[in-house]
This record gives sequence, C-alpha cells and structure tokens, in this order.
Amino acid sequence: MPEAPLAEQSAPRTGAALLELDDVSIQFGGLKALDGVSFAVREGEILGLIGPNGAGKTTCFNVMTGVYQPTSGQVRFAGEPLGRRKRFAITRLGIARTFQNIRLFGNMTALENVLVGADAHHRTNVIDALVRSPRHRREEREGEETAREVMRFLGLERRADELARNLSYGEQRRLEIARAMATKPRLLCLDEPAAGFNPAEKAQLMDLIRRIRDRGLTVLLIEHDMGLVMGVSDRVAVLEFGRKIAEGVPAEIRNDPAVIAAYLGTEVDEEGDL
Repeated sequence: MPEAPLAEQSAPRTGAALLELDDVSIQFGGLKALDGVSFAVREGEILGLIGPNGAGKTTCFNVMTGVYQPTSGQVRFAGEPLGRRKRFAITRLGIARTFQNIRLFGNMTALENVLVGADAHHRTNVIDALVRSPRHRREEREGEETAREVMRFLGLERRADELARNLSYGEQRRLEIARAMATKPRLLCLDEPAAGFNPAEKAQLMDLIRRIRDRGLTVLLIEHDMGLVMGVSDRVAVLEFGRKIAEGVPAEIRNDPAVIAAYLGTEVDEEGDL
C-alpha cells in the first residue's frame, strides 16, 4: 500500500531518540548563540530545524558534530554523551553532515571525494599502507565498493572520474551528500542542501531526502525554503535568537503564532491572526 503524503499523515514516525540536546547553551564572549536548547531527533524520522538568520541553527550542527563544545548542557547520541569527543570519533559513532557552502576537493575526482568519507572507518595505519598489508588492501576494496554504491544511489556513477570542480552545481551538492553517506552514518545532518536550487531541483531534492530516510537513515535538515521543509519533514523544531520557540508536526508549526511572528516580525493576536 503506498505511503500517504507527509502532509496527510496524522502523526509522525515514532522511534527511540537517536540524538538528544538537553538544555544546551553555548556562549562566545558576550553572545549567547544557543540558550538552553532541548530537542530530540527520533530514529527513522526527518526533523526540520528552522529559524530566521542568526537563530543558531548551524551552531546546533557544530555542537552536535564536535566543532564547538557547549558551555553547558549535554548532547547524547544513541544514549551516549558526546562529551569532548573529537570530530572523527563523532563521525565513527554515526553522525555525518554537509555544509552550507560546498566543501569539496576540487582537484580530486568525484570518486576520490567520496572515498574520503569511506576512509572514516579505516583502522589501518601508515605502515599498513606502505607495505600494502592484506588488511589495508581489504579496507581499500571495501571503501571503494561503498563509495561506488553511494554514488549509484545518488545518480553520480557516470561522473566518478570527473574532477569535482567540473561537476555542475547540483551534482556538487549531491557529491557532498555522497561523501557524508559514505561514512555509513545513522544520522545525516544536511545544512541548507537546497541553497541555489531552482524549483525543479528542489522537488528532486525532496524525493532524495525521502529516499535517504527510506534507506534507513535518520535525517536532520536545516533549510530556509519553507515549502521544502514543510513538505518533507515529519516534525519541525524552530529556533529564534538561540532559543527553541516551537516544535511539532508541520501543520502545527505553520499556524504557531510565535513562529509567524519570528519570520514576519509581526505581532500576533490571541486567535493567531496577523
């Protein structure tokens, strides 16, 4: 039986909390970028994280992935506190991300860029590489199999030997997603993946995000395009000035007076009318 469109679903997918932010704050000098933020991303869902410019969305991603350490509060993944883990250790735990601005190695091929992600789980060392040990050869073979399979999934297999800088803008966006997926994450964090896309490309991206979730990944999505967020997300959390002001299914968020005021800068009366 085909799945009902997300807009028609009466309730989001349910699952255990995979990622949890518990009263997380982070301060840079006198600026409080996050102020007591708490929310959870459930296993198997697409959670949209939205808010006006400067709301703290990317700072959230940076805290989750070890770029920043919170001033207070805690981040847990699969029930385990992330603490002061290094970024590579967080990747190995199962969190991967893309960036607002494309960060590819332009002079490397598309395949080589994805292999960088596949290398995240390699255990061999420099000596293994120098002597071409059996373990090193096995990891190289498995990494290339993973990279090529992910590129097929994202429709990039024919571009494997092209330099990344020669790919179209949309292909470069997908290549970043491919590199993140090659780390074999449980949680994929997408930071404004539709930036610069036309309407047709945004529609294709929505389909891709759903297919990624259906593949077994949990997705956390930062995106300014409200149509895309509301169309693809199971639930949405909203930040403003570093604080969470709302959380719920898309229909609830669309009609939330605090969210309307945050985006439009307009006072809302008790009935929710502008």
